[in-house]
Amino acid sequence: MRDAGCVMDRRDFVARLSAAALVAAGVDPSRIPHPPSRIEKIGLELYTVRDLMKNDVEGTLAKVAAIGYREVEFAGYFNHPPAEIRAMIDRHGLTAPAGHVPFEAIAQGWDQVIDAAHTVGNRYVVVAWIPEPQRRDLDGWKRVGETLTRAGEACHNAGLTFAFHNHSYEFVPLGGQLPYDVLLAATDPALVKLEMDLFWITFGGQDPLAYFAKYPGRFPLVHVKDMTAKPRPDIPADSVMRDVGKGSIDWKRIFARSEQAGIRHYFVEHDSPGDALASSRASYEYLKRLEF
Repeated sequence: MRDAGCVMDRRDFVARLSAAALVAAGVDPSRIPHPPSRIEKIGLELYTVRDLMKNDVEGTLAKVAAIGYREVEFAGYFNHPPAEIRAMIDRHGLTAPAGHVPFEAIAQGWDQVIDAAHTVGNRYVVVAWIPEPQRRDLDGWKRVGETLTRAGEACHNAGLTFAFHNHSYEFVPLGGQLPYDVLLAATDPALVKLEMDLFWITFGGQDPLAYFAKYPGRFPLVHVKDMTAKPRPDIPADSVMRDVGKGSIDWKRIFARSEQAGIRHYFVEHDSPGDALASSRASYEYLKRLEF
């Protein structure tokens, strides 16, 4: 079965019928080509347009929807209550399947986080940053894993799914290990899913496909942003980040493994775009046409 985030059109349907006939005739399924897939609903991480959101939340959401986005991921509500945010996205034909919340809220305010998620319509609650004092050594990362598992259990009990979003510091060796590996080993895979930022793992020198293979089905969410090849190891991230399709990341290679990874939601992001709406539009147009 193909990934639920990809659309089946008439051509795909006919191709699948043909494939089924070949299987019935005894042809090895591995030798039958699959029809190409596309992303059905392309999402936007609203951190991309945060400067616009500071001044006009609903107006920015309207412009995002006009580009063609149907899903958004919030990184803060800019002093609007969750009920107002829900009304805004409803008015503009958007849904918000996921939202980012601070790590500190796990210890204080997690009930409010869960209540807000239900109001806005989130299915995933995502922590995207671990404070530096919590990640100075491997024992710290193990404690972070225990904390994330507790948060995941609370989300599960409330009918939600908890996820962790990476940057690149998780892929800087510490004590002979990668903190990301330590974190994943320290968390309950049934309670802690992963939102893989495909730029940051690439920037950190790792291959997302290796993690898809090692932890299949654990990556329901991804952040999609591109990068040029780093001319040297110490180059800053902002200087190599690009709109999707304008860099060196092989998106067909990655998204061809969407089913293995478990990807259900694809959120475009750019941390520091020159023109946030133009960047969002360029990435959307590329992904809209991409077949894999």
